Amino acid sequence: QVQVVESGGGSVQSGGALTLACEVSEYHSIKYCMGWFRQASGKERDGVASFCVDSDRTYYADSVKGRFVLSQDNANNRMRLQMNDLKPEDTAMYYCAAQTRPYIGSWADEKRYTSWGHGTQVTVSL
Repeated sequence: QVQVVESGGGSVQSGGALTLACEVSEYHSIKYCMGWFRQASGKERDGVASFCVDSDRTYYADSVKGRFVLSQDNANNRMRLQMNDLKPEDTAMYYCAAQTRPYIGSWADEKRYTSWGHGTQVTVSL
């Protein structure tokens, strides 16, 4: 069973930056996608960004394009999400997830991902 652990959340003022990290057990055995999702209070969980090993592509939600950067730290078995120019609407619990079996559908479809972390809170104030 692949284990996923997030870290790096916190509080920041609008316009600030944070970097989230996602440590994935068996990182180098992941053949599919590893992604970030977020869930604001009272809202559904939405895809933020994902890197898919099989296609070697990185995907971003429109709301974060140009501000967030997803990268792989292969030496440390983790994935990082650099979040810049943060806005109050970025406030949410952020979850990392890994896909461990084939799936046909959008990168942002939660059902694609089989292993989830417990989340890390990001709060952006005015």
